[in-house]
Amino acid sequence: MTELLTNREYRKKKIKEIILELHQGKSVAEVKGKFEELVKDIAPEELSAVEQELINEGLPVEEVRRLCDVHLEVFKKGLKTLEPELKPGHPIHTFQLENRAIEKLVAETRNLRDTFKSNPAEHLNKLRENINLLFDVEKHYLRKENLLFPFLEKYEITGPSKIMWSHDDEIKALLKEVKKMAAAYRPDMKTQLEEKLEILCTKIMDMITKEEKVLFPTALKVLTEDEWYRIMEDSAEIGYCLIEPKNEWRPVNLNVSGSVDGTPVDHSKGYLKFDTGVLTPKEVSLIFNHLPVDITFVDKEGIVKYFSANKDRIFVRARSIIGRKVENCHPPESVHVVEKIVEELASGKKDWEDFWLHLGDKYVFIRFIAIRDEQGKFAGVVEFAHDIKPYRAISGEKRIAD
Repeated sequence: MTELLTNREYRKKKIKEIILELHQGKSVAEVKGKFEELVKDIAPEELSAVEQELINEGLPVEEVRRLCDVHLEVFKKGLKTLEPELKPGHPIHTFQLENRAIEKLVAETRNLRDTFKSNPAEHLNKLRENINLLFDVEKHYLRKENLLFPFLEKYEITGPSKIMWSHDDEIKALLKEVKKMAAAYRPDMKTQLEEKLEILCTKIMDMITKEEKVLFPTALKVLTEDEWYRIMEDSAEIGYCLIEPKNEWRPVNLNVSGSVDGTPVDHSKGYLKFDTGVLTPKEVSLIFNHLPVDITFVDKEGIVKYFSANKDRIFVRARSIIGRKVENCHPPESVHVVEKIVEELASGKKDWEDFWLHLGDKYVFIRFIAIRDEQGKFAGVVEFAHDIKPYRAISGEKRIAD
């Protein structure tokens, strides 16, 4: 154990030195050899642990991210790709099946791009079709972000979520950009479209390397069978990428209680008394789940306590988000904005904050509302999201009598 700790401290010191060299302007090629020698006999979970310690000690995530390009250059031929003996249905088996399908689609898209170069008119529609198929990777990333990351965070492994999430968002933004360019294609955009498409394909393939050589081995080391089972149960709510898994896997010693975040759930059939009436817990759940809006509640400690499960939710939520710190539910780039909103609501500076944006074919109105008790004491924040597009077309009147 002492030797292991000594090795980790040594590696941590050396990794700090490499990050500093990158910060000072050295290229990936210049530090690659030093990093390769440092990690030649390291396990993926140990590298994750070292980087987690650096983050915990206050090293900015942006600085640790500088290592990502070095990781890729070394790991593409270094650490072996994970090949665990997992049955179909285990979440990692499903992630890997999706990655094989993504690799195949990326290869087809690259081949199509090459034929597009010589004859754009003939191959443009097929290229658009492949770009639309590539959008399926969003479901892969959503399951990773909303199901896998929360469990890693329970073990104080926050590095992957802080670093990978921003890369996922970069890929999603590129997908939208490439799709928009293909939809509005003109001959003078040919070179730009080809270049952007190659950047997109490269980043998607790089993400597969990061997942399979660091993230997945680390997760398999720490998560319990019960936790993997919860991830599997929630996965269908988000959906799968390019494949439909066969859920044959079941934990050997399943111990699923009636709790989500470790706190027992009261299954009492008794009534809940409110100031304006009485309802059963079942009736409360049905009411919230039938409202045509997304509702999420975060308590005064910043813990996600509840979300409504209406069938047409605008924003994806999974049960594993319950008990999670709200700042870990957003990409690193937007965390400071969320924290500022919550701070202003908690302090009483504001009672609500509104946003509105176009999201696909929806026009979404979002309101963050400060919840206060009878004495005005802050109790938490409700996020309310609603598609207001149908209401914008309303005119005149429609009365009950009509």
